[in-house]
Amino acid sequence: MDSPLNILIADDHSVVRQGASMILKQAFENANIVHAEIFSKVLDLLHRQPFHFIVLDIAIPEGTGVKMIEQIRAIQPHVKVLMFSAYEEELYALRYLKAGADGYLNKLSSEEEFRLAFLAMINNEGYASDYIKAKIVGLQHKKQTDNPIEALSNRELEIARLLVNGDGNLEIGNKLKLQNSTVSTYKTRIFEKLSVNSVVGLISVFKAYDVTA
Repeated sequence: MDSPLNILIADDHSVVRQGASMILKQAFENANIVHAEIFSKVLDLLHRQPFHFIVLDIAIPEGTGVKMIEQIRAIQPHVKVLMFSAYEEELYALRYLKAGADGYLNKLSSEEEFRLAFLAMINNEGYASDYIKAKIVGLQHKKQTDNPIEALSNRELEIARLLVNGDGNLEIGNKLKLQNSTVSTYKTRIFEKLSVNSVVGLISVFKAYDVTA
């Protein structure tokens, strides 16, 4: 691609944005990079100019989980989205790939893997680590999961993380724009799926399966 490669890096950490920019500029001389530290700015920039790629942090402030992909594509349907996160691939990669992301990359990945992810998307290929590719193959032969947390829906996992982090129903409702009764319903479902009856039990499950909140 000889024309400018317009890339939007969306992450609330300046060090991450600068590091990603450096790698991309070294790999692609024609890279034109713009930064955003909150999701509302991402949407504003998408309305203002076209982008080929977005490097998007799952936990960006004001973000709405997997719905971010739908919001992005509503403005620019053909932009390619690479999810870039410190969250566990085991729990998140497949969720975002199924939601329409073009790739998922863990922040612990090497610079070479970062470049390979972009090359794959430039060639109109999706990107996933070897671990996730193997997991996809495994799921085709195995209906049940060994990790009960994987049984949670996207919204349930989002609420479970907030509960583990110490947020109450009211705080969660305010953050996610949900009614208190709705949060309570989700909380009940989460407890039932994970066979716990308290937030303390929920925290124990997260620790047992080495899931960071």
